[in-house]
Amino acid sequence: MENEGVIEGRNAVIEALRKGIVIDKVFIAKGETDRTLKHIASEARSAGAAVVETDRRKLDSMSVTHSHQGVIAMAAYVRYSTISDMLELARQKGEQPLIVLCDGISDPHNLGAIIRNSEAAGAHGVIIPKRRSAGLSATVAKTSSGAIFNIAIARVTNLTAAINELKDAGVWIFGAQADVETTLWESDFTCSTAFVIGSEGEGIGRLIGENCDHMVKIPMHGKISSLNASVSSAVLLFEAVRQRR
Repeated sequence: MENEGVIEGRNAVIEALRKGIVIDKVFIAKGETDRTLKHIASEARSAGAAVVETDRRKLDSMSVTHSHQGVIAMAAYVRYSTISDMLELARQKGEQPLIVLCDGISDPHNLGAIIRNSEAAGAHGVIIPKRRSAGLSATVAKTSSGAIFNIAIARVTNLTAAINELKDAGVWIFGAQADVETTLWESDFTCSTAFVIGSEGEGIGRLIGENCDHMVKIPMHGKISSLNASVSSAVLLFEAVRQRR
């Protein structure tokens, strides 16, 4: 667990929420029935943060001050955008939307690299879920080479709902998966396109996969069966760039 952006203690977390500081996650001691902690959890959820119950030993290991009072918040490095912001940006540029959805990318280095690839390819945004995902921490910012400050990033409660919102706007959803027949070379990315990138360990979740319009693979010619998630995102994004030229 990273220490960048850590806000510890009840008063500090309450004040951060009151001032509108963007919070990724709030970790609260498991089993606590304290009224103040319940209030913090409620306020954090209302502000769009993910609230995670965890045992005190983990809180102790995360703590910088060693006086967390049962609550630690992780602040985001930038403000999140919305899917509407991304679609409007594409419209203003006169371009077909190009968006990346991250399903279960919990490693901040992978997330940072995906954001960097997306910005470099001229994508209009990156969408991450509140749960099972790294937030916009210092490590993500560093790995992205600062790209998190130059691209719209949305953080959604439900990735399936985000996919449906994109579909309603006319965006085609392409999931990256190794065990399908259709290759990226056979696919048309000149239309409004969103790529779903799954985690290296589990790939794209079943429900997310069922909501994709098409599943495509990157052909592998060696003994290794798949690429790193961030490398896969680069291959897909720059194939879209090539086709759109």
